[in-house]
Amino acid sequence: HTNSDSNLLEKKFGPAMLFLPRQPSEEDWANLVAATNSGFALTGTATMGHVGPIIGSMDIGECEDSYLFRVSLPGVKRDPCGFNCEVEKDGRVVIQGVTTTGERTVKKHSQVFEMVTHNLCPPGEFSLSFQLPGPVDPQHFLANFDIAGI
Repeated sequence: HTNSDSNLLEKKFGPAMLFLPRQPSEEDWANLVAATNSGFALTGTATMGHVGPIIGSMDIGECEDSYLFRVSLPGVKRDPCGFNCEVEKDGRVVIQGVTTTGERTVKKHSQVFEMVTHNLCPPGEFSLSFQLPGPVDPQHFLANFDIAGI
């Protein structure tokens, strides 16, 4: 694609990064765009091609006049200074926070554990965003951060 084609695609579909094993044909690209019509965006290290443990697995539901979404955030604490969730009028949801799990060494009381498995995200800042199926009124957004990190 030329630069003008890329700019047109970005304006139409929004910015995103996707790693493909080869240059897609126009038919492949059309199928990909159709399949991800209500997709999500990756930010942080995921946009740089670093693949790691998953944070942000989600469920999205809708009824006649509302949307419900649940996002799994293991290792994220309910801290108003370190966690933020915003919903924009166009239905874009942006979640930012800090994970506290995934470290290689864990100190509990007087014991020190060297972690053998690493299935959680590394500690540090994260940001994720996704698009709800339609527009919303941000003033009607009600957030509930469950003790289980959902």
